Amino acid sequence: MSVKNMTMPFPARLREPLKIDAVLMSLCMTLLLGGLVVLTSASIAISDRGSGDPFFYLERQVVAAVIGVVAGGVCLFIPMSVWRSLGPLMLFAGLMLLFLVLVPGIGYEVNGSRRWIRLGVMNLQVSEPARLCFIVYLAGYLVRRAKSVREEFLGFLRPMLLLSVACVALLAEPDFGAAVVLLATALIMLFVAGARFRDFLVFSGLAVITMAALAVSSPYRMRRLTGFLDPWADPYDSGFQLVQSLIAIGRGEWFGVGLGNSVQKLFYLPDAHTDFVFAVLAEEFGLLGSMIVIGLFFALLWRILTIARRAVSAERYFEAYLAVGIGSWLGIQAFINLGVNMGLLPTKGLTLPLVSYGRSSMIITMIALALLFRIHHELSVDSTPVNRKRSKKKQRRRGS
Repeated sequence: MSVKNMTMPFPARLREPLKIDAVLMSLCMTLLLGGLVVLTSASIAISDRGSGDPFFYLERQVVAAVIGVVAGGVCLFIPMSVWRSLGPLMLFAGLMLLFLVLVPGIGYEVNGSRRWIRLGVMNLQVSEPARLCFIVYLAGYLVRRAKSVREEFLGFLRPMLLLSVACVALLAEPDFGAAVVLLATALIMLFVAGARFRDFLVFSGLAVITMAALAVSSPYRMRRLTGFLDPWADPYDSGFQLVQSLIAIGRGEWFGVGLGNSVQKLFYLPDAHTDFVFAVLAEEFGLLGSMIVIGLFFALLWRILTIARRAVSAERYFEAYLAVGIGSWLGIQAFINLGVNMGLLPTKGLTLPLVSYGRSSMIITMIALALLFRIHHELSVDSTPVNRKRSKKKQRRRGS
């Protein structure tokens, strides 16, 4: 980087051409375009039967992707300093969304769950934008209260109480999976920020006990749990989804039955285009295709953590925590979705990022990725450590 860039005023640096992370862009585009192909195959039968249009779900997913690109493009030009200052407002917005959806007449109920708010042509699943709002807020909090988080239990407790309120609202919808992802993401961010291990361990233990108690106390969740442990014990009721998913994965063998040739997607496997799209992918592309997709998600997570490490080196801790939060969220959600499809985890209504059908998930994921591109751009323009820049400014003042 030239001396000219180092001494350039911050507003001027913002007007520089965008520096795009080619590796991150390639990974995102591969998952997005590959996901659209798999989604088309998985949804074509149910689309044709439900609407008469075999590409009904594909068209809606493409529209969501376009909206996500436009929204992400807008966010790409907003400096990270602005995002940091918006943290408290985003916390308020996230909480408001989670409580508004519970209000009769505002929240839209599907299959006994009130998770959506109608927005004209589409339904917004509030847990998606709320999660991103909380991650932005927590990244800013960890910078503002860094010393308190590392040395005091109260510093650790404050954000966790707020997130616990959010989790209670999510469980009231109910959306158990979203609550788990949000809580796990927050704990990872706090751990990376240097929270004391005993604080982390105590709260993590309490969270696990609470989640387990909630699961056992609900007959519906208990059926899901027992169905996951032994789906073949009740293959036509509680274990039906998982049994059909395992059949699909087993039929794929090494190289799959070929694109479009899945049998399980033909009304055998429920939610074949949403929660269980990976099972269709495994059936049509086999173990080889499955390993490629898993490898792409590992590569995506690695690239995001690389951006976070660069931000730490530049002493941009808000950017580092935000990247860790986004990477943890995408990684945990992908892990849970894949685990559910393979029978490693109980069934949860979580999409596979950039692959499964879900318009709210697609739009918010694109915005989150845009924030990562923004972080990369600002680091590429000026990655000089903050403290080093401050010391140089002091030296120049003394010299003058």
